[in-house]
Amino acid sequence: MKRNKVFSLIGLATKAGKVTSGGFSTEKSVKTGKASLVIVSEEASENTKKKFRNMCEYYCVPIYFYGTKDELGKAMGKEFRASLAVQDAGLGKAIEKVLHETS
Repeated sequence: MKRNKVFSLIGLATKAGKVTSGGFSTEKSVKTGKASLVIVSEEASENTKKKFRNMCEYYCVPIYFYGTKDELGKAMGKEFRASLAVQDAGLGKAIEKVLHETS
């Protein structure tokens, strides 16, 4: 249930044009201060996870390691995605709330 809720919120944010995905775009979104939340796939390489963890820590952006690359991609109606940034504070908070409910 929780998984579906997270992915449908990602889908909603995508339809609203408030999501960037892929390594380069996610990074740009964090560094320009547009990202309110970053989600990196649990399947991402350790290198990728470390890079985003450090970057998000430095820029004070919440980061979560969640879902498979396939699930993240499907939620956005795209191919595999290892990382994405939500660029809407409200939607970012909503996704965080769902992630916290069971963690």
